[in-house]
Amino acid sequence: MPIFVTQGRYTREAVKGMIARPEDRADAVSRLLTKAGGRLVSFYLTFGEFDFLLIAEAPSETQMAAVVLAAAGGGGVTDLRTTLAMTSIEAKGAFAAAADLAPGFRSAGGV
Repeated sequence: MPIFVTQGRYTREAVKGMIARPEDRADAVSRLLTKAGGRLVSFYLTFGEFDFLLIAEAPSETQMAAVVLAAAGGGGVTDLRTTLAMTSIEAKGAFAAAADLAPGFRSAGGV
């Protein structure tokens, strides 16, 4: 199953609500992913530009997009960024495929 890394921020209202009623958001995220046929691998609160980072497996890009859209539609998160992650073995396969494709490709401007 493809692996995705998502980072995002909590809205001010979400932070206020979680201070008033602390909760483990990993549980809610896990349930959402499971409903979409995926699985939460890990969930972290982070310092810096983003408030959280999660690693998830989902059956497809479409299913992961649905999860992200459902979460964003709730209004408690913003600035979501999701990236497809590849294992080193998958990356090796991509480089091997690129080796086959590269000789027939002409760069922009003829470079």
